[in-house]
This record gives sequence, structure tokens and C-alpha cells, in this order.
Amino acid sequence: MAMEIQSGSLQDRVAIVTGSSRGIGRGIALHLASLGARIVVSYTTNVAQAESVAAQINTNSSGGPTPRAIAVRTDITDPTLVKTLFDEAERAFNSPVHILVNSAGFLDTKFPPIAQTPLEDFDHTFSVNARGAFLCCKEAAQRLKRGGGGRIIMLSSSQMGVLSPGFGAYTAAKAAVETMVKILAKELKGTGITANCVAPGPIATEIGFDEETEKHVKATIEWCPLGRIGEAKDVGSVVGFLASDGGEWVNGQVIRLNGGLV
Repeated sequence: MAMEIQSGSLQDRVAIVTGSSRGIGRGIALHLASLGARIVVSYTTNVAQAESVAAQINTNSSGGPTPRAIAVRTDITDPTLVKTLFDEAERAFNSPVHILVNSAGFLDTKFPPIAQTPLEDFDHTFSVNARGAFLCCKEAAQRLKRGGGGRIIMLSSSQMGVLSPGFGAYTAAKAAVETMVKILAKELKGTGITANCVAPGPIATEIGFDEETEKHVKATIEWCPLGRIGEAKDVGSVVGFLASDGGEWVNGQVIRLNGGLV
């Protein structure tokens, strides 16, 4: 997909996007880059995919020899690596970080009911989705640029509105994230940094509905008032608005992106 990078509402601001080697995170990273941001593509395992995203941004950039995007490996459950992620961003772009988008997450696609969820699976779900979000929020609250333009954007889920069986541990972890962000927004009073959650519904990505049955996909389309499944660009455009100066007055909020499904 071709992408033109030009002066935009995020020109030269530094954005870290965790989990951005693929899926929703990738879409967010590409969209923020299209608005002029310099991007840290944060990934956990697939270096080739992460470097491909960074290369796509740099190839489409007319910003000269200095790269507009870098790929950095991170495990968001490790506080040392989260700190290193910010260190690498500041070093690469010689700038404080302006925007953190935490798109990294884990969903157990076996969808076990609570009574059949192994404790180790529950712990892993909370480690990535709740502990990881906490560590990202904690570092961002201390490291983001103050006085304007600082943005913390966490990804939650529209499962918070559906409360589907089989999503017990996952939805509980996302509930923790939403509560934490609402409190964080108040704790950041005086810094100019905002904190919000974006909570997508069903999104067609290689780690989302491509794995679901055709019947499930068709049923979702029929339920949706807009007659389709969400796409990564639907999430990216809202994240881009929240990250911009125009989104400053949105703070401590959870925005559900599901086309009216929930």
C-alpha cells in the first residue's frame, strides 16, 4: 500500500507504537507517520515484519537521510525493556517522546470459560494486557514531553460493552486498563499530557477476524449498522485525532470504535 508522508498535524513529533509490526498497531503506525510523526515501531518477536513497517515509512518519506522510523524490540511486561524503548526513541530522534500508543496485547483464541481457564493463562493475559499497560503508562507519565502535545493512548476492547462468554480474563484485564487510564488522566494534571483509551470492536486483520469462521464474519456484518467489519484504518484515524492538537480536550475517556455494534 502506497503511503505519502507530508507535513501534517503531527509533524516531527515522536510516537512510540507498541505491537506495531502487524495488525491494528501497524495501521496506527502508518497513519501517524502519514501525519508527519516520527515512529518507533515496537515489536516483540517478528523483527522482519517490524523492519518492513519502518522501511515502508522511510521509503515514502521525503525527510532526507535521517530515518523517520526505527524498529525496536520490546517486551512490555519487562520494566527495563520499556525504559529502554523510550531511551532508544530519544536517542534515535534526539527528542523527547510526544506520543505513546500501546497496541500490544494478548487474547487467548481458545476462548475458555472462566471455570476452565488455567491459572497460567489468566496470569499471562493479565501480564501482557494489564501489567504491560501499567508499565507503559508509568514510563510515559514520566518521560513524555510536557507543556503540550503529550499523548498516552491505550487500546482496550469493545468487549467491555459486550461481556461475551469466553473472554473473561481478557475483558477483566482491559477493564483494569480503562480504569487506570481514567485515573492517570487526573494524576497528570498540570503536565499538558492527556490519557485516553480506544476500544475497537471486530477488526479485519491477520490477527483478528481472518482467523474466525466465514459464518461469524457474515453475522458480524449483518449486526453492524454500517454493514461491514472494522478495518485498521478506522482505529488509526481516531488515534491520529487523539494524538493531534485537536484532540487535546478529550482526556480520561474511553472511545468505543465498533460501527454501532455495541
